[in-house]
Amino acid sequence: MKTDIEIAREVRLREISEVAASVGIPQSSLEHYGRYIAKVPESLIDEEKVRNSKLILVTAITPTKAGIGKTTVSIGLALGLNRIGKKAICALREPSLGPCFGVKGGAAGGGYAQVLPMEKINLHFTGDFHAVTSAHNMISALLDNYIYQHKEEGFALKEVLWKRVLDVNDRNLRNIITGLGAKTDGCVSESGFDITPASEIMAILCLASDLDDLRRRIDNITLGITIDNKPFKVKDMGVGGAITVLLMDAIHPNLVQTTEGTPAFVHGGPFANIAHGCNTVLATKMAMSFGDYVITEAGFGADLGAEKFYDIKCRKAGLSPALTVIVATAQGLKMHGGVPVDKIKEADAEGLAKGLANLGRHIANLQAYGQTVVVAFNRYSSDVDDEIAIVRDYCSGIGAGFAVNNAFSEGGKGAEELARLVVDTIENKPSEPLKLAYEDGDSIRSKIEAVCRKVYGAASVTFSKTAEKMLARISEFGMDSYPVCIAKTQYSFSADQKLYGCPEGFNINIRDLVINSGAEMIVAIAGDIMRMPGLSKSPQAERIDIIDGKIEGLS
Repeated sequence: MKTDIEIAREVRLREISEVAASVGIPQSSLEHYGRYIAKVPESLIDEEKVRNSKLILVTAITPTKAGIGKTTVSIGLALGLNRIGKKAICALREPSLGPCFGVKGGAAGGGYAQVLPMEKINLHFTGDFHAVTSAHNMISALLDNYIYQHKEEGFALKEVLWKRVLDVNDRNLRNIITGLGAKTDGCVSESGFDITPASEIMAILCLASDLDDLRRRIDNITLGITIDNKPFKVKDMGVGGAITVLLMDAIHPNLVQTTEGTPAFVHGGPFANIAHGCNTVLATKMAMSFGDYVITEAGFGADLGAEKFYDIKCRKAGLSPALTVIVATAQGLKMHGGVPVDKIKEADAEGLAKGLANLGRHIANLQAYGQTVVVAFNRYSSDVDDEIAIVRDYCSGIGAGFAVNNAFSEGGKGAEELARLVVDTIENKPSEPLKLAYEDGDSIRSKIEAVCRKVYGAASVTFSKTAEKMLARISEFGMDSYPVCIAKTQYSFSADQKLYGCPEGFNINIRDLVINSGAEMIVAIAGDIMRMPGLSKSPQAERIDIIDGKIEGLS
């Protein structure tokens, strides 16, 4: 089969104004970024239409390092729904340069189910990631300057909480010293870098309801702790307006198209293992304003992306999905059934059957949120019918709908079975109103324990001395009402990335807590998870090149 980029190049793209017109978006509202990309102002969001649109979440079992294919399934489902006569739009996250040049590759779908132009979407796109990076690091520079300029007046921070960000996987930047050199080179301090998708600015962009709300949230970012134990915020420096200016364009959702010319919004890009893993509320609501069916995905497995989608995004935006689709692959199930990773492409019915426990726990978790669940089996060329039948029979036995997704190799045609199942399920057995994992009034400790026990299946939850100190500080600052965003490995229900399957009896240790008072959530760091990834021994960057004027190696 042709590579993703070869398939993408063969598609004859529609002018973006034509794509917009196909769902009723007025051409006069578009801000063009070339012929095939445009930003759409959030003023076009219609809350009444949002309430009447059917929102579908696509999530997955615990993934392999190569992923499970949620984005491909999400795009494929949108294509399949349009093929059977439904008005469907997908709303996805923007790719990060970190994994694009690292291990996983891009995040624009795959095969014949992609969003296009994939080279631009996977690289610089409309500059949203650069805007977030610039805004975040501008705050860092202004904070360091504020400390330097006011030190003679006795100003100092007992603790600086704000780090820097960069959209590159770079382990060497996790911990750094700044301000070395002459006295005029600043104040010496410890700092470090997170990857841009983990930036609080990214979370704020994804949760803001409009430009005014964006400004309010930026002003409320906690940067450090003063000598008298008070939070020092962006508004205390008086620079919230300047930071908002850097994000004025980035806040508008990006409109692109699929391989079959249907509209797609791609906007925002937090990771679900170290952040909340969902595209912007604005892009989701924009899609719901113009589509009868809207498909969105949340990063990594359902224990991370789906949980945060419900408990953070839906809680804050007032959204409630009509249905959740969970994606499974034979390779993923075999890995969770104890098959060695280098053997998961080979036939192994016994290993696959053992791995169904992972799928079963995810389904039970989703149903506990009140969601009706259907399983999309994302088919690979190495899959055999007998093993697919095992998964189909298992889903039938637990009352979950099942369909094979062939969108990667067949486009929308290969997703028609899934599309019909989704429509039939929504019409006959729609999800209940969301039942969230915890209440707003619960303490941060209780919220963390609820997610760890109810969703991950942990037997116990412990907190380090650092985390205990932060719990007390959060309560003192009056931030207990915030939802929690747990940063945890994506490869296991537990915090041990090698503990596959459906583990039980494990402990989750929370080693630190990060205050995101602008995003209005508390990030809990579980186990050894890093908010700045590193590169592998052979990163994808080794295979990306320009040959005869064309980019090769993107996937």
